[in-house]
Amino acid sequence: MAQHRFSIPRGTILFHAGQACSGFVVVHSGSIKVLLTAENGREIILYRVRPGEICLQTFGCLVNGSAYSAEGMAETDLEIEIIPAGAFQRSVAEDEGFRGRLFAAVAARFADLERLVEDVALTGFDARLARTLLRLADAEGAVAATHEALAMEMGSGRAAVSRGLAQFAAEGLVEMGRGVTRIVARDRLEVRAHEFA
Repeated sequence: MAQHRFSIPRGTILFHAGQACSGFVVVHSGSIKVLLTAENGREIILYRVRPGEICLQTFGCLVNGSAYSAEGMAETDLEIEIIPAGAFQRSVAEDEGFRGRLFAAVAARFADLERLVEDVALTGFDARLARTLLRLADAEGAVAATHEALAMEMGSGRAAVSRGLAQFAAEGLVEMGRGVTRIVARDRLEVRAHEFA
């Protein structure tokens, strides 16, 4: 299967809405974030693509012959391979192992999107914020993200995130610093993450 390997620096736009797809991306190292931008300019991160994962945007474009409807950005420095569209189509048709791995990855990615829809549509704001903090925290409980970046993760507004973090700080769940939020009561924050009010 003909493949082309590339090193991509952090911050590079890999694709944007309306662009045609030239091939199937395989991530060897790093992370791609896929964002959707609303007409009002608000952005939400749909998912990330890491090694072993699939970009549904690219998959949909290659299968349907359609253009991208979202934007893909190198969240970190990347090492990727691009399988040209024709080679991808042949592999899906002829390589049972490739097809099986591909469909398993697609199914896993749809489960991620279902969780995103549940979070945005069915879960209260405080629970969504708590889940986001827990998901992004490092081993020491530090979340190195601005309020704007957290809002993008949640599909919310920056002002709402700032109010929510201030409330969590007042309750002793987190401590806030410049560009970093530190979880100080993980057990209590995990309880908040599972509230549906």
